[in-house]
Amino acid sequence: MGIILKNISAILPNGEKDEVKETSIYIEGDRIVAIGNAPEGFAEEKVIDGKDKLVIPGLINCHTHSYMAFMRNVADDLSFMDWLFGTIDPIEQQMTDEDTYWGACLAILEMMKSGTTCFNDMQMNIHQTTRAVKESGMRAVISRGLVGSGNDEAGQVRLAQAYEERDAAKDCDRLSFMLGPHAPYTCDDGFMRIVSEEAKKNNMRIHVHLSESVSEIQQIKEKYGCTPIEMANNNGLFDVPAIAAHCVQVDDKDIAILKEKGVSVVTNPASNMKLGNGFAPVDKMLGAGVNVCLGTDGAASNNSLNMFHELSLLTLIHKGVNKTPQCVSAREGFRIATINGAKALGLEKEIGSIEVGKKADLAILNLNTPSLTPRNNLIAGLSYSANGSEVETVIIDGKITMENRKVLTMDEELVYKKVNDIIVRMGLDKKEY
Repeated sequence: MGIILKNISAILPNGEKDEVKETSIYIEGDRIVAIGNAPEGFAEEKVIDGKDKLVIPGLINCHTHSYMAFMRNVADDLSFMDWLFGTIDPIEQQMTDEDTYWGACLAILEMMKSGTTCFNDMQMNIHQTTRAVKESGMRAVISRGLVGSGNDEAGQVRLAQAYEERDAAKDCDRLSFMLGPHAPYTCDDGFMRIVSEEAKKNNMRIHVHLSESVSEIQQIKEKYGCTPIEMANNNGLFDVPAIAAHCVQVDDKDIAILKEKGVSVVTNPASNMKLGNGFAPVDKMLGAGVNVCLGTDGAASNNSLNMFHELSLLTLIHKGVNKTPQCVSAREGFRIATINGAKALGLEKEIGSIEVGKKADLAILNLNTPSLTPRNNLIAGLSYSANGSEVETVIIDGKITMENRKVLTMDEELVYKKVNDIIVRMGLDKKEY
């Protein structure tokens, strides 16, 4: 389908910065084929009037657990380890494959309706999140969460499942895969070495939780005599391109390792605050040249998958913590939520900015809203005043997946019904917290 976004305000890259410019964007197949003037022979099939609209590259959620969407608001106001092992893990043990599928569907609905077009997921039940991604038209990078001790059978089973899921999804180019060793407190050093060797052998990236809480730091130092980031590095996880989620409790030596090894850090402000884990030193990481990207974490700990909310927190928290209004500017925040995320996923040549030749993964916002009026500085507006409800139309891989706030690829009411059935079956609707 040939799609024109006609006379629309767009955030376009200009060197290392971005600028808002009124232009027209031409989409053919899954790609942006021209910006400004129509390419020769372009056959338009649909014109989207850009009056009072802003188009941005789709936001990239670089760390989440989509299946947890049905666990929203069931494990609140708990310490990290109580939250994880006391509440969430027992719920996960009850999950069926269908629960995972409907949780992922709910997550995708929420993300799509707030302008996210790609997410990086760590999940448990194979084939279910990929099924939801295929059906919805979303783009995703999937990691089967890996837990193991040395060369134990359980760890090997999970590794085999990761490959099985990857191989079964070769027919969908919106899906790609990483290996996902869960964390240093669920993967011992022997298993980490096995996963790192597998990643090198199969040319795969790593997605891991690191240095999220004080208790994690204490546990790993007692067991291995080093920080979680040093442990991961010592066992080869950073010998391939890696994404480290959280990195809240890090020191200067940790940051130097992250920079030296080219590790991308996903900051998850809402989840880290809600679990009482603190604030990642994003300003120091950016200053050191670490590629920082943005994620929501799962809805069990956030409890939202709205990247506009996360972008707002990102660009406000560090100003307050560091007592300087120049810390993590709106322009930096926008790049952290878009092109930096694409770089972390190895997809920067495909997504993350509006450029000719890239995939048409776009979110179109309505500017006739209180939050974006007046239109003084739209890039600042994305961080400081937008809330995600302004997203009106979403295009992923050149296909319109949401138009005028209606998701075209999913049965929204059915998703809500199925998710509510899950919590009733599990008794989560009656549990007091």
